[in-house]
Amino acid sequence: MASRTSTPLTHPDVSEMDLFRLMAAMTDPVRLGIVIRLAGSNGDIPCTDFALPVTKSAGTRHFRVLREAGVIHQYDVGVRRMSRLRSDDLEARFPGLLNLILQEAAHSNGGDRQAS
Repeated sequence: MASRTSTPLTHPDVSEMDLFRLMAAMTDPVRLGIVIRLAGSNGDIPCTDFALPVTKSAGTRHFRVLREAGVIHQYDVGVRRMSRLRSDDLEARFPGLLNLILQEAAHSNGGDRQAS
């Protein structure tokens, strides 16, 4: 199925993931909340299931930043855009980094940044 947007969804290959772009993507509290929620899920989550404290267009931009940095993978199912954390790819490219970020987020904020 083709993307519902005029521009196809882009995802960098593991070898194209850039540490500084990835870290910049994860420093935003809204994006970190998305990552925390995806890390704690058992499956892919539709974007509409995130109760983000921003407008719909800003939420779309946050998901795009994460996708283009290689943090998440997105695909369309009908009118729903599904998201999943690229845990295995992140671990292959930057061993231990995702776990460290999640641990630090939990330690720094007691999990307060979690997106519902």
